[in-house]
Amino acid sequence: MLAFQKNLSGSFYTILSLPASAMGFALSIQIAALSWLLTTQYGLDLHDVGFVWAAGPIAGILGQVIIGVISDNVWFWNGRRRPFILIGGVLAAMSLLALPNIGIISSALGVDGILGVAILIALTLDLSINVSFNPTRSIIADVTPKGHERTKGYTWMQTVSGSFGVLAYVIGTFWNNYALIYIGVVLVLLMSIVPPFFIKEPQFLGDSEQQTEEEGFGFWQGLMSIQPLWGFLIYSVYAFSLRLLDISVTHYYVEIVCLIITLGFIVKTLIAKETVNPDGTSDIGFKKVLAAHSFTWLGVQSMFIYMIGFVNQNHPQLNDVETGRVISGSFLVLNLIAAILPALALEPLAKRFGRVRLHTICIVTMAAAYFLLSVMGSNTVSIYIMMGFLGIGWAATISLPFAIMSMKVNAKKMGLYMGLFNLSVVLPQLVSSLGIGKFVEQVADKDMLFVVCGVCLAISAVSWLSVKENTDSST
Repeated sequence: MLAFQKNLSGSFYTILSLPASAMGFALSIQIAALSWLLTTQYGLDLHDVGFVWAAGPIAGILGQVIIGVISDNVWFWNGRRRPFILIGGVLAAMSLLALPNIGIISSALGVDGILGVAILIALTLDLSINVSFNPTRSIIADVTPKGHERTKGYTWMQTVSGSFGVLAYVIGTFWNNYALIYIGVVLVLLMSIVPPFFIKEPQFLGDSEQQTEEEGFGFWQGLMSIQPLWGFLIYSVYAFSLRLLDISVTHYYVEIVCLIITLGFIVKTLIAKETVNPDGTSDIGFKKVLAAHSFTWLGVQSMFIYMIGFVNQNHPQLNDVETGRVISGSFLVLNLIAAILPALALEPLAKRFGRVRLHTICIVTMAAAYFLLSVMGSNTVSIYIMMGFLGIGWAATISLPFAIMSMKVNAKKMGLYMGLFNLSVVLPQLVSSLGIGKFVEQVADKDMLFVVCGVCLAISAVSWLSVKENTDSST
């Protein structure tokens, strides 16, 4: 173990954050460029764009859980998470390289139409990101002690990752999205394959004396652990099947039933008493985090995918390149705030006030900003200002929940639980792609997008109020 890891120095936290930053950078490129490429270069409508985006969450459902379970139980190349970080990083870089060349790839394959090829590339890219995202986040919990150091690990992760996210949107705003993609290929590759060799992983997770007492964790246990997400899961299967089979329905009966199921299970989870085991873990606590986090991502993902419709409606005078710059500029502001706040403000504030309370306040701020943005879209300066306020909630969303969740689960199964936790991201992403996409496509006033986002974040904020703060020695 190198001295900087033994001492938990700032340079160690920086190096530890780089693999996750590589995946975050790849995701930033996807957010900034994918919808723009598909609508401007390939002429897809918003509904088709949403369908392409649905491929990513599907990859996440499979990728993160499977890779999490495997990485919990293997050891090769002197690491548990390292092999998957290396493999995922290389695949992500190659997939990014394919993004601006969808048309060429489609022609080379002799495929008539690019939707199928776009889905395949998006699926490969997101699967690559998800192969690495789980181990890049799990490794932080593996090598940091519970409490404040764990929170520090995840807030540093977001500060470093957010800084690269800012770089991504700077390139996209002041240069162009094509430059962003090609620069991203190099950075993603370097940040994935170099840092893992400077981090020593523990060969045993949790209490090494109790490794032989590990209980099994089957499919049914996993399904019960994500009970608050069952409504999202049912709707995702239904809507994706309809879209895949090209079946058109004019009613919203299934959407209403799935909404009732979702709210029913979430309310059931939130009102349950959170009991804490002697080791600090809590099954109910984990479910409460899933319930609260899912509605955050339902709102956030909708913004990422359909922002282009909002900008097109409010600024019809802009050409395709100018529209792309406004979107990139908006996400630049969002990520600039999200890069500055975690290590500078969220870490010390979490230590003083508690992770859960601070996160709830940040989500309330985000909900308010969404409602304001829904009536302020006609002025680009107003969009950028509101994006700044949204950055407060975004900074918390991609840092604090990881620390909160990791302290409620068994350390020996961190990869598994990190994969299950990711379902509170990818299942709402699917609902956003397939359900909210249908709504945004049909509604005349695209400003309604941010009303929907605001409602989702408000539900999330209320849900976080039921999550219990872990009373570890370093809050």
